[in-house]
Amino acid sequence: MAEKQISMPAKFINGGIAGIIGVTCVFPIDLTKTRLQNQRNGQQIYKNMWDCLRKTVRSEGYFGMYRGAAVNLTLVTPEKAIKLAANDFFRHHLAKDGKSLTLFKEMLAGCGAGTCQVIVTTPMEMLKIQLQDAGRLACHQKAAVGIPCLQPGSKHLNVVHALSRAYNVGPTSVTQKISATQIASQLLRSEGVRGLYKGLGATLLRDVPFSIIYFPLFSNLNKLGKSSPDDRAPFLHSFVAGCIAGSTAAVSVNPCDVIKTRLQSLNKGANEETYNGIIDCVRKIWIKEGPSAFLKGSGCRALVIAPLFGIVQVVYFLGVGETVLEFAQFSLTA
Repeated sequence: MAEKQISMPAKFINGGIAGIIGVTCVFPIDLTKTRLQNQRNGQQIYKNMWDCLRKTVRSEGYFGMYRGAAVNLTLVTPEKAIKLAANDFFRHHLAKDGKSLTLFKEMLAGCGAGTCQVIVTTPMEMLKIQLQDAGRLACHQKAAVGIPCLQPGSKHLNVVHALSRAYNVGPTSVTQKISATQIASQLLRSEGVRGLYKGLGATLLRDVPFSIIYFPLFSNLNKLGKSSPDDRAPFLHSFVAGCIAGSTAAVSVNPCDVIKTRLQSLNKGANEETYNGIIDCVRKIWIKEGPSAFLKGSGCRALVIAPLFGIVQVVYFLGVGETVLEFAQFSLTA
């Protein structure tokens, strides 16, 4: 791909379409991942992914599984577009005389892509996590006063703990309906833009290694399906290559994802500890929950990332964005 002329508008269209399709398909599993990563040992509400999905549907309804999806769907287009376009950009400029990139340069291009995407990823994850974790926190609040959180017909999804000005200081007793817009507005008023970028370091710690692993692995797996260097790999091969590369990278960086999720959670359940940065978070998780806690939600994350990036790469390599731009240009000249 390095020898081809890069069309940035087409890459943004490809990233946007693929991101929206992928997120719509796998968002319930992503919600499950967030809740499993945030629950502490001895305070488990959910036993595993299937138990979490079942209890979420029972207590919050079908659409409860899509709590926070609007944030993702709104910001996934620029996020995926930046990630994919940046990788192409760096690969293009690292290539010499059309020669294939060395593994080190492929990893360098992935590093650049992962660094660029956090501009959008950090605030997106920040807002999404608050909404995804609302149901789990509501269960904790009900349990604290002796009310079963899975009463038939009980709908606690739209109620979350009211945010306090001093974040990560524990739960409050007041509940209110809240949206991503309200959370963003309150963070901007109290902490400025910095509030939306809470957990930036942890996001970089997750996304940069992810891209360093994912892009070179996908590129080399995808090459195996090409009959010649100038040909495109078959549709199914690109999808499978994206799935394998995505799931491998996702599981590899899952400990960083657990740290990021814990740091970005503004509200805490009863007796849940707070953290003062990445090192403090790592230390407390290791001491109180053991090393296995860093793998919480890894299965869910693999199931989310595998099809998501499989879909992304299929749309990307089919050139949907290029087709859309060509059709638009033809319509204008007709």
